[in-house]
Amino acid sequence: MVDVGVWLRDRISRRSILTGSLAAVGGTAIAARSALGQSAPHTGHDMAAAVATDPAPQHLNAHGAMVTVGQVDNAANGFDPMLMLTDWERGTVSVLPDGRTLRTFEMTAVDKTIEIAPGVTFPAWTYNGRVPGPALRAKEGERIRVVFRNNGSHPHSMHFHGIHAARMDGIPGAGLVDPGAEFVYEFEAKPFGCHLYHCHALPLKRHIHKGMYGAFVIDPDPGRHPDHAEIARSRLLDTPENAGWQELVMVMNGFDTNFDEENEFYAANTIAHAYAKTPIRIVRGKPVRIYLVNVLEFDLINSFHLHGNFFDYFDQGTTLTPTLKTVDLIIQCQAQRGILEFTFAEHEPGLYMFHAHQSEFTELGWMGMFDVVEALA
Repeated sequence: MVDVGVWLRDRISRRSILTGSLAAVGGTAIAARSALGQSAPHTGHDMAAAVATDPAPQHLNAHGAMVTVGQVDNAANGFDPMLMLTDWERGTVSVLPDGRTLRTFEMTAVDKTIEIAPGVTFPAWTYNGRVPGPALRAKEGERIRVVFRNNGSHPHSMHFHGIHAARMDGIPGAGLVDPGAEFVYEFEAKPFGCHLYHCHALPLKRHIHKGMYGAFVIDPDPGRHPDHAEIARSRLLDTPENAGWQELVMVMNGFDTNFDEENEFYAANTIAHAYAKTPIRIVRGKPVRIYLVNVLEFDLINSFHLHGNFFDYFDQGTTLTPTLKTVDLIIQCQAQRGILEFTFAEHEPGLYMFHAHQSEFTELGWMGMFDVVEALA
């Protein structure tokens, strides 16, 4: 006898979507034609990389026009993937009696339905109402205090990839928070680098997959690194050296919309094909730095490939010299992260693609474009 549930699941799969056997998933077609409607340009947060206001519609044919059709309602979601690129959460700053800086973050777990592709919704568990959660940024040596409130329907926590005491680890028995309760995590910001945080409640794969994760960046203190002080200053937010860089944060993720432990959509910063439909504007003469984090569940690895260019890579971001030089592709397992640095200074202006080099991921949402220009309009 045929198991109807298994039969249906096998047909409503990511591969069915990919090959086009489904005309629509929740009202969204993965179609072989351009999504011509472009959203209005976004501004804010003194973005170094602004949205392209007039990308050529034909650029969507660059990958066989395999893009989602239509636009996600960013206002209804309460977050915009374009603004997420530069939207650093820096908390509030005060001074401790010993003179050290205390940086306090307020974080709240909230159940929320979000739109991950046009017409496709997902019942997420979120930090501060967004997926990924806020991109936290601090300076090496500061005291970090995170006030975490759980307004969700399940026990949650915050586990930080960094150095801290066992009682601050965010695992069961050490910072797991029941619905309606709160916990304060406190630790020193170290080591410097590109890190992440995520929920460590069980089952772990469900809490991560549902959206409870975010980037956590600790800038190096130039005074602690005299041999590489200028490089350290270039990573330290608000310095003149840092102002010369175009910095972006990208959290690579995916979504299993039918809960069969296979992802139907892939993205950087949640929204499928967001940066393909609206390319990221880059000034040709200014270097680019990407804080890249992989939190993809149900697939062993993820990757980032840059077209027409090469970059230096700092694995985990914990060094001031590259761990890989002059590469155009890196792979990351889940929770792996790093910093990419590159420039288009010797390139002609134009649209340069970036994407995962797993073709299936690309066709199901994880692909975008840099719109390289001489200057911002």
